[in-house]
Amino acid sequence: MSLPDMTEMQIRRYARHIVLAEIGGVGQSRLIAAKVLVLGAGGLGAPLLQYLAAAGIGTLGVVDDDTVDLSNLQRQVIHRTGDIGVAKVASAARALAAINPEVAVHAHNERLTAANAERLVAEYDIVADGSDNFATRYLLNDTCYRLRKPLVAAAILRFDGQISTYKAWHGAGHPCLRCVFPEAPSEDAVPSCAQAGVLGALAGTLGALQATEVVKEILGVGRSLSGRLLTYDALDGSWEEMAIAKQSNCPTCGHS
Repeated sequence: MSLPDMTEMQIRRYARHIVLAEIGGVGQSRLIAAKVLVLGAGGLGAPLLQYLAAAGIGTLGVVDDDTVDLSNLQRQVIHRTGDIGVAKVASAARALAAINPEVAVHAHNERLTAANAERLVAEYDIVADGSDNFATRYLLNDTCYRLRKPLVAAAILRFDGQISTYKAWHGAGHPCLRCVFPEAPSEDAVPSCAQAGVLGALAGTLGALQATEVVKEILGVGRSLSGRLLTYDALDGSWEEMAIAKQSNCPTCGHS
C-alpha cells in the first residue's frame, strides 16, 4: 500500500507523534491511510473516536442506531446537551469534524445485524467494539474472524472494565472472544449499565486504552493484547492481566 505524503499542516498537527521513534513520518502516514470501524458512539466509543480522530486516522466508521439521551451525557463525552434527540452517529460526526476536519467520518445509522455485518466490516482495516450487548459482541467477533480483521474489544460495568484484542486467524496463542466467553451469560447474571450503573470516567479510561491498542495494531508496534485480557478495578485502582488461551472446541476459531 502506498502511503500518502503529509502536508506541512499535517506535519505540524502530528508533530508529537512524528518525533516518536516508534511512529515517525512513515507511521503517521500509516495512521492517515488507515480505516477503522467503531461499534457504538456511546460510553466507550466517545473517547475512542475522539482520540482516533486526533491521532489522524484517515477514515473512521461509526455504527450506532440510537439517539442522544440526557442520561448518556454523564459518560458519553462526544455528545453535548444540545445534541439530545439527535442521532448519535450525526452528533459524533460533528464533534469529530471539529477535532480534525481532515478525517473522513462515515456515519452508519443502523444496528449491526447478520444481514449487514460483513458489508460494514469489510470496508475497514481494523474494528473496535464499544457495543453494550453480548449478541452484537459475538456477531462482531465471528465476522472479524471470517474477514481477518483485528478486533479491539472492551467492556465496562459499575467500576470495572476489561479489554483484549482478538486475531484468532493467527493460530496458536491467539484466541477469539468465544474462546474466552463461550456463551453469553443470562440477563439476570449480568445487569445492564442502566440497571447496575457505571462510573462515567471509567468509560474514558477504557475507551482511551482501546484507542491506544488500535493505533498499536495499525503501526505494528509494542506488544499486542491478543492472548491477554486486562481487567481494571477503578475502586481499587488496580490492573490485572490474565493469559487467555485458544480453545480447540471453539465454534468460531477452533479449527484454525
